[in-house]
Amino acid sequence: MFILVNLKAYPCDPIEIATAARDVAEESGVRIAVAPQAAHLERVSETGVETWAQHVSPNGHGSHTGSTLAEAVADAGAVGTLINHSENRLRLADIDASVAAAERAGLETCVCGNNPEQIAAVAALGPDAAAVEPPELIGGDVSVSSADPDIVTNAVDAASRVNDGVSVFCGAGVSTGDDVAAAGELGATGVLLASGVAKADDPAAVLEDLVSEL
Repeated sequence: MFILVNLKAYPCDPIEIATAARDVAEESGVRIAVAPQAAHLERVSETGVETWAQHVSPNGHGSHTGSTLAEAVADAGAVGTLINHSENRLRLADIDASVAAAERAGLETCVCGNNPEQIAAVAALGPDAAAVEPPELIGGDVSVSSADPDIVTNAVDAASRVNDGVSVFCGAGVSTGDDVAAAGELGATGVLLASGVAKADDPAAVLEDLVSEL
């Protein structure tokens, strides 16, 4: 099981969380990564935690002011990137171009979708993983694996019908070890979460709980 912690733009200490994630990953043997703000990528990477970007733009080098270049993300130490998070939506053509840009820079990719139908569409673009995240549950206290487990199982089935090489992650509302275990039982191979860790008073304790059932 892969645990990917998205720090979004929350007012948290990315180094504290990265260090805690690194330590919990080493102690538990569970793969854990942190996706900080782009400006913090290099500092987070230097902690030794697996580091992901929150986004890469669908372009290469050139006149693209304000873009997040995949090659720059990789140079800063990231090994993967989210694409098309519900808070940073892209058109399908741009998702395709962002996946290609990430692959060109040697980055692993996880493309987000709202429902099984979207997961099928993005799976056809050949990312490494797709994360199903119903927007209404993002940032809440109820995980998608509890609120609507069929969304997870249907997303797994949808991806496998299109491209069985695409892993499916479960996002939205994940905050406990029970949520992580439930996601695995539904066929997900990873979880994507944010506020449960980024807004916690004790991020290390939350991370320890997340891996407790694995």
